[in-house]
Amino acid sequence: MAELELLNQIKTKASKRKKTVVLPESHDDRVLFAAEKLVKGNVASVITIGNEDQVRSKAAELKVDLKGVRIIDPLKSEKHSDFSNVFFNLRKHKGLTIEESREIMKKDLFFGAMMVREGMADGFVAGSTASTGDVLRAAIQCVGMPEGISIVSSFFLMIFPEKTYSFADCAVVPNPDANQLADIAISTAENHQKLTGEEPYVAMLSFSTKGSAKHELVDKVLEAMKVVKEKRPNLKIDGELQFDAAVIDSIGKKKAPGSDVAGRANVLIFPDLQAGNIGYKIAQRLGGAEAVGPVVQGLKKPLFDLSRGCSVDDIVNTAAISCLMAE
Repeated sequence: MAELELLNQIKTKASKRKKTVVLPESHDDRVLFAAEKLVKGNVASVITIGNEDQVRSKAAELKVDLKGVRIIDPLKSEKHSDFSNVFFNLRKHKGLTIEESREIMKKDLFFGAMMVREGMADGFVAGSTASTGDVLRAAIQCVGMPEGISIVSSFFLMIFPEKTYSFADCAVVPNPDANQLADIAISTAENHQKLTGEEPYVAMLSFSTKGSAKHELVDKVLEAMKVVKEKRPNLKIDGELQFDAAVIDSIGKKKAPGSDVAGRANVLIFPDLQAGNIGYKIAQRLGGAEAVGPVVQGLKKPLFDLSRGCSVDDIVNTAAISCLMAE
């Protein structure tokens, strides 16, 4: 029920923002069903990519109503030439030719990502059939990262009956260095606030609390803390903290007295992907949390990757999240 309540709140907020989302993979039945739900639910305007006759024929077979959904064919679009030129200028230093750029802009992922870059859409959700690598390649090459952020990462909303947390990074960056870990913390804190409306209290997790252990792995967390405080001096953040000190008030007071974060953290930053991935799965499978994500972050605009096993509702929820994260 807690997950349903939060996701309903996100969709309600999204509907008020009147944003447009690109769902490139029109060849996937789930995407067509999701497009219908998003438009009929007034969550977002939807653009999908593909041959219009083929898409409408498939929708008719599925009895999906695509009224209000815009379908764009890159092969026929007047924007194909413009997008090809923009992409060529972005990538020519890598040896890309204009002919290669024209071919790339025929691909649904790249054309959709370029629509977001050029302001024709506010968000992008893909990955129901494409690999994470292909989705992120289109996102990074077309949109890129904002100034001051060094890494594309991800987070999960972990929804318990009594509280919602953000866990990062649990899906993308295997072994971030201190600067990357700091940027993951900053991105996650900002997005936690956008999606939940709560002020973020960020815990930099470790196997040590406030010097209880000495190790180079702890040093990395401490260095990341230093970087975050330099970049975001007003962010409520503390570390290094063990998990129990971060989330249980009585233990936080004992292990880290005087900390603004210990015992009340709602944003948990894991030191590497092994810890993050294991941690979120334990919370989900043994702790009973509902996991929403992974939500990709660290790009200039919201371009999100789905699991290939995603449901129609997963696509709808991710699209709603992209609306809230859009400027």
